[in-house]
Amino acid sequence: MRKVTTYLSTLVLSVLFIFPSWAQRSVSGRITDGDDGKPLPGASVKAGEIRGASTDKNGNFTLKNISENIPTLEISYIGYETVKMDISDSGIPLEIKLSKSTYQADEVIINATRVSNKSGMAFTNVSAETLNKQNLGQDLPVLLNFTPSLVSTSDAGGGVGYTGIRIRGSDASRINVTVNGIPYNDAESQGVFWVNMPDFASSVNSIQIQRGVGTSTNGAGAFGASVNINTNAFHKEAYAELNNSLGSFNTFKNTIKIGTGLLKNKFSVDGRLSRVSSDGFVDRASSNLHSYYLSGAYFGKKSFVRANVFSGNERTYQSWNGVPEAKLRGNQKGVLEYIKTNELDEKDADNLISSGDRTFNSYTYKNEVDNYRQDHYQLVSSHTLSDKLTLNVNGFMVRGLGYYEQYRTQDKYSDYNLPNVVIGGDTLSRTDLIRRRWLDNYFYGSTFSVDFNSFKKITASIGGGWNKYDGDHYGQITWARNAGSIENEHQYYFNKAVKKDFNIYGKVYYQLTSKLNAFVDLQFRQVSHTINGTDNDLVPLSFNQSYSFVNPKAGLTYQVAEQSSVYASYSMGNREPNRDDFTSATAQLFPKHETLHNVEAGFRTQKGIWAFAANYYLMKYKNQLVLTGQINDVGNAVRVNVPESYRTGIELEGAVAFGKFLKWNANATFSQNKIQNFTEYVIDYDTYEYKTFDHGKSDISFSPDVIVGSQLTFSPKKSLELALLTKYVSKQYLDNTSSETRKLDAYFTNDIRLTWTVKPTWAKEISFNLLVNNILDEKYESNGYTYGYYSSGALTQENFYFPQAGTNFLVGVNLRF
Repeated sequence: MRKVTTYLSTLVLSVLFIFPSWAQRSVSGRITDGDDGKPLPGASVKAGEIRGASTDKNGNFTLKNISENIPTLEISYIGYETVKMDISDSGIPLEIKLSKSTYQADEVIINATRVSNKSGMAFTNVSAETLNKQNLGQDLPVLLNFTPSLVSTSDAGGGVGYTGIRIRGSDASRINVTVNGIPYNDAESQGVFWVNMPDFASSVNSIQIQRGVGTSTNGAGAFGASVNINTNAFHKEAYAELNNSLGSFNTFKNTIKIGTGLLKNKFSVDGRLSRVSSDGFVDRASSNLHSYYLSGAYFGKKSFVRANVFSGNERTYQSWNGVPEAKLRGNQKGVLEYIKTNELDEKDADNLISSGDRTFNSYTYKNEVDNYRQDHYQLVSSHTLSDKLTLNVNGFMVRGLGYYEQYRTQDKYSDYNLPNVVIGGDTLSRTDLIRRRWLDNYFYGSTFSVDFNSFKKITASIGGGWNKYDGDHYGQITWARNAGSIENEHQYYFNKAVKKDFNIYGKVYYQLTSKLNAFVDLQFRQVSHTINGTDNDLVPLSFNQSYSFVNPKAGLTYQVAEQSSVYASYSMGNREPNRDDFTSATAQLFPKHETLHNVEAGFRTQKGIWAFAANYYLMKYKNQLVLTGQINDVGNAVRVNVPESYRTGIELEGAVAFGKFLKWNANATFSQNKIQNFTEYVIDYDTYEYKTFDHGKSDISFSPDVIVGSQLTFSPKKSLELALLTKYVSKQYLDNTSSETRKLDAYFTNDIRLTWTVKPTWAKEISFNLLVNNILDEKYESNGYTYGYYSSGALTQENFYFPQAGTNFLVGVNLRF
């Protein structure tokens, strides 16, 4: 595997050195406001996929060594209409005038939460065009799989249903996600449940992934990355789209999209209706997903208002337990030992033995499902106060309601706040039953920003938001084999949580000299979280915690040459514990908030047919919450603050165009992810005390040292594209002990994507898409967990894994009218 790592590293770095020579030319010009002639500093000038520049304070730009195969420039500026210009015959400096456009206000609304090349931070922009090439039913995390430092995973193994991402090793609870600048993370767990937004990629206009703390934004604290999603897009002409795809594991996606275009120069309406279903790679890991998106916009002379309503309804069969290691490895003796150790009954033992080694699912009850609906209501608006000032005000509400259902065998009545049942002369203390655990919640609030652009040296924003989460958690017994006097839908626990979050921030970009730009960002955030009632373990809950955080950020960017810049930034972030940290806490192990100090420094350059970027990062944590093996009074794992830990590494990105037909984009991350002094706790059930093991400096769990992504694209003509997509992820540890017996092996996958587009007379476009995943049938696991304990003087350590599918395919046909 070391040879594979070395090969991939060489492959990525070679982007710097393999540059064929073709006919090239230089393009320069000046970009101004079409009404008053003022220069537009910071306007974006894009030539092809890998070349670009920003205008200086006088609106001037120069792009040298542009391939003659690139016939057009795309010029854009926030709040102005985007222009595409033919440069095939250009020989003199271009004079480009942009017209102001209320129709581009969607970009203005999210501008305050996004960063640019002058921020001194690491980020990646993903366009709708990029997503659409392989949007054939898999969830959004899978579609983002080839962006830098990102690892995706799927419980069902096929990319549909419960999926997740880690960025720089940080899990979803440490990744801030916003949709149109509005918080999306679950307020209590701080995680992101992508299953609640099926086929959302079909409504996405653009995504920006900021790695590290990132810029100040609304919602949960960013401790690994921020994912800023924009759904709003302006369509001047009416349109209709019909997208259908099918593939392995009975996967189907059906999507219809319609839009009115601009009506009376003031209104537009866009809609989408989707259905996604899949049996999953893992046994019974099926998903039945439905969603819709509806957006109506008003474009006034100085004001813009858009109302978005979107919803996701998921019914997903649970595959949360993974596969025991003995089963995964085909170790029959180990399987029998697992059956004995865990006292499986005959039915569960037969299921374990007879299932496929990589497709085993411990659940067999037909309604072992997660059934949840989430409705989103957004009202976003932008108002031009003057040539230099814009006010954006947004309001939102999210309604969530659903449950997961489980069949339980021989559970104690007392665990459900029930008396034992007496039948004749027998007293029964256990029974088979069906339970549902419910979530019933509202999440609502407002965000705002005031944006200032002097069109000279200063760009600034003042923004913030307030939101409130009001959620009920409760459980019901819907059936019991020996019910006795149990009431129908007996409620055995109930607790209410209220969480409030307020933040305000100010950001300034200042052009100190013609080459040096400074960025300053200061955020104040105040959070309160109360939980009262009884938990599902019948433990009383009474928490009322408040936090006040100050999060400063600053950066410098220096233009070394016309197409080369260096940057550096420092950011600090603070993050409150999540719900489980409170509900699982003990008096001795009550969680503290976490603090992150983040340093980023990098270099970006472009020349002719190639582009390259290198980013160094150091993320130093104080009181990071991690699993240590410690448990609470009812046996649940407790995350504990460790004083010092860090992540540090270098991210490399490169792109090159080998002539007119062949392009290559690649990225690689090489990192270290360490806890300074880690102590492992293993419970001894003979004494109910811990055995402790000091591991010194250890690796943070689920943090690969090497992540590499590559996309090699061959386009023999404009309507046809063939791509080889490669991903390498080095080994990851299941816990924080750096134990070689508790790890995910490194994996190396290759996918092939084929896109063919035709334009018949009766439709705008028909595209045919084929995606063959894992063409070499790599056997790999992208997620897992482990736990251990002592009993009868012996250690039992059990690992569980989530296998991913071997070779599989998806094929789709998209019609645009």
